[in-house]
Amino acid sequence: MNDLSGGRRSGSGGPLWLDGGTATELQRAGMSVDGPWWTNRAMNSEAARTRLRGIHQGYLDAGAQVITANTFRANLRALSRLGLFDAGLAWMVHAAVGVAESAVRACQDGRAPDAGRPRIAGSVGPVEDCYRPDLVPPDDELRAEHRWLATELMRVGVDLVLVETMNSEREARIALEEVRRAGARAWVGFVCDADARLLSGEKLSEAAAAVERDGAEAVLVNCTGPADSETALRALRDACSGPIGAYPNIEDRDGIPRSAHVDRHVPAALGPDEFADLIARWDAEFSLDVVGGCCGTTPAHLAAARDRLPRSGR
Repeated sequence: MNDLSGGRRSGSGGPLWLDGGTATELQRAGMSVDGPWWTNRAMNSEAARTRLRGIHQGYLDAGAQVITANTFRANLRALSRLGLFDAGLAWMVHAAVGVAESAVRACQDGRAPDAGRPRIAGSVGPVEDCYRPDLVPPDDELRAEHRWLATELMRVGVDLVLVETMNSEREARIALEEVRRAGARAWVGFVCDADARLLSGEKLSEAAAAVERDGAEAVLVNCTGPADSETALRALRDACSGPIGAYPNIEDRDGIPRSAHVDRHVPAALGPDEFADLIARWDAEFSLDVVGGCCGTTPAHLAAARDRLPRSGR
């Protein structure tokens, strides 16, 4: 498996493979992911946790080398709004990572002894809404809340932290600082609009360079449509000296505003073969270090893309 800590991949290797859209797979399986529980609903019962574990296992079987624990909405603000007390707040984070760990153990049981163990990434998203940069709280609130989640993720032993779907440079840098302060390795992913700009209007190139200086081991674009992701990748290639990557949103959101949360399964705009074509083209142009999928990406999409890049993961 590629190790990103040493910088960009060599020409003979392939990208490191992330998983796909956990939330949209929960929806495809018939689970509501609407507020106030959001994806935390997947930890509410043994039956729900079993469903979540099956989604992780599906991505692992498709070739994911990093799976993302279901902690994107398990931040202090979202969990406190559910009326949970301190022990319950931490339990939700630990339960999400525990489900991911059980999926990895099951996957390892069927793999060759020399196969690398898949990594578990803890997800750290915006404390408010990933599509609403106008809601980003003051710095002191950001520091306290990101510190809490980073600490809990390290207590339960994730391999790295994925600071993802960041819509402003300010929150991305504060989240990264608190994750690094907690002792974790970190990647940072930004959600972008047209012209390689964050949803806040800031230039991706400047935000990417800033988080790379701050210690992000990889800088990514995520939860962004294919066309805008491609523009963003060009900016990342020019701005970053270290690893870059992408995991795009491939939902068919025609007629659905970007900021609208839809509590139903939205079909993918790209089929598995089309997704594989897209990833292969991006890899040829940008030599991606990390690749995967966001909303709408199923295990079938991931498997098709991995088959198209047979040297990946060496």
